[in-house]
Amino acid sequence: MNDELDNLIQRWVRPEIRELSAYHVPESGDLIKLDAMENPYCWPAELVEEWLGVLREIPVNRYPDPAASGVVNVLRDALAIPESAAVLLGNGSDELIQMIAMAISGTDRVVLAPEPGFVMYRMIGLFTGMRYRGVALNPEDFSLDMPAMREAIEREQPAVLFLAYPNNPTGNLWSKKDIRELVKLAPGLVVIDEAYEPFAEATLMDWVGDHPNLCVMRTVSKMGLAGLRLGLLVGAPAWIEELDKVRLPYNINVLTQASAEFALKHRKVFDTQTARIREQRAVVTEALRKISSLRVYPSKANFLLVRAPDGRATELFEGLKREGILIKNLSASGGMLTDCLRVTIGTPEENLALFEALNKII
Repeated sequence: MNDELDNLIQRWVRPEIRELSAYHVPESGDLIKLDAMENPYCWPAELVEEWLGVLREIPVNRYPDPAASGVVNVLRDALAIPESAAVLLGNGSDELIQMIAMAISGTDRVVLAPEPGFVMYRMIGLFTGMRYRGVALNPEDFSLDMPAMREAIEREQPAVLFLAYPNNPTGNLWSKKDIRELVKLAPGLVVIDEAYEPFAEATLMDWVGDHPNLCVMRTVSKMGLAGLRLGLLVGAPAWIEELDKVRLPYNINVLTQASAEFALKHRKVFDTQTARIREQRAVVTEALRKISSLRVYPSKANFLLVRAPDGRATELFEGLKREGILIKNLSASGGMLTDCLRVTIGTPEENLALFEALNKII
C-alpha cells in the first residue's frame, strides 16, 4: 500500500512541489506572540458590541457581493486610492500574488524579487510553474544592489517583479529613485507590496497611473484586521480586468466584507493603535541596542530584524520560548539571515517582558 501510494505521488505531483515544505505556522499557545507582525491591540469593547450588531444582520445563507463593492468604496476613501485606478480584492495578499502568477504564468517566465524578501513570491511562483530568481540585497544595510538588479532584469526579462516597500523581513525602505528606475527597466508587471505602509508612513500609491506596468498591493492585516484576510491590488483598469479573470467567485466572504466595511469606517481607532506601535518601535529599538551583543537594523515596519552573536540565534529563540515569548527564528534560512531573529513590536507590557527575558538569557 505504501509503495503504491508513493508511486502515485511520484508520478502525479510535480517534482518542484515535492521538494517544497508546506508553510509552517507554529503553535503559540499561551506564549506572548511576537512572531507574526500582528497588531497586538484588541478592539475597544464598545466597538466590538457595535460590530456584533452589524454581524447579526448578515444573511449568511446568501452568497456575498462578488465585487465587494461596499468594501471597495470604503477602501478608496480610507486609503486615498486614485479615482482613475481599479481595485481587485483578495483573500489576503497571498491570494493576490497567486492571481498575478496564474494570469501571467508560463514555464519560460520568471518571477523576480530582491532577497531576502517575502517567501510567498518564490513559493507561489513555483506553485504556478514559473521560474523564480532572487537578487541578493547589499549585505551591510539590505539596500538594493542596483547593478545586480539591472543585470537580472536584462538577463531574465521577468514577467513580474515584486518590490516590498518596506521590505520583509529586513524592515527597510528602499530608495524611491532606485525603485522608479526598476519600474522603467522592467519589461513586465511591477508590484509594489505595501503591506507595512501604516508603519512606514510612506507610499507609492500616487505612482499608479504614471507607469503602465505598475500596481500597488496593500493589506488590512497589519493595521489590526489580520483575521479578516483581506488584501487589495490597485492598478490600471486594464490590468485589473485581466487579473480578475482568474479570481475565484465570491472570494471575499460576507463576514469579511461586512467587518472590513465597518472597521474602515472607524479607521481612527486603528490609526491610534498604529501610532502606538510606531512609538513602541522606537522604544524597543533603543532598548535592544543597549544589549551590546545584538545588532538591531533600522525598521520602518512593525518589526525589527536583529542579528544575534555568532551561532546564538537558535539559543536565544529557544530561551525566549522558555520564558514565554515567541519570536521568529530566521537563521535557518541561511545566507544573509544567518544568526538573525525577527521581533514583532508588541504592547508596552509585552515589550518589557521581552527586554527582561533577553537580559536574563544573555
